[in-house]
Amino acid sequence: MELTLLMKSMLGLVMILGILVGILLLPTKSKQKKQEIVEENLEDSEMDDANFDDLRNIIKDKKSSTQELESALDLIIKRHGTMRKKLGVRAHPDSDVYMDIMFRICRHPNTNKKIILKYNHDLEKLNPTYAKEINDALMRGLNSRGF
Repeated sequence: MELTLLMKSMLGLVMILGILVGILLLPTKSKQKKQEIVEENLEDSEMDDANFDDLRNIIKDKKSSTQELESALDLIIKRHGTMRKKLGVRAHPDSDVYMDIMFRICRHPNTNKKIILKYNHDLEKLNPTYAKEINDALMRGLNSRGF
């Protein structure tokens, strides 16, 4: 009799704990969604007229801040993220631009691992056939840093 009472008590406590954790997490998700929407609207209004070459110039500029790099890369992924299909086994010549961007953000003085990994992940997600080329560009960029 004592064992069943103990088991019922434990089950009740676990259920109460689950409900409390659920209640705790629900408001956090809605606040994060609202904050993301506000951030996207700010980014879009700041760089509404930016085309691909303008965004590449931001990345090439060694004086660009971390926030500028991050927003430029987000817009590149958002608007120009999909590469053309491979030509058989070979990569399309236009894909070299994206590999150059990867190389440049690895060498940029105001970059950090979060920016590099996010661009790498997003680019691979949009272009799974180019995964090997993207990883090669990442390795070349990181190896050229000279650490």
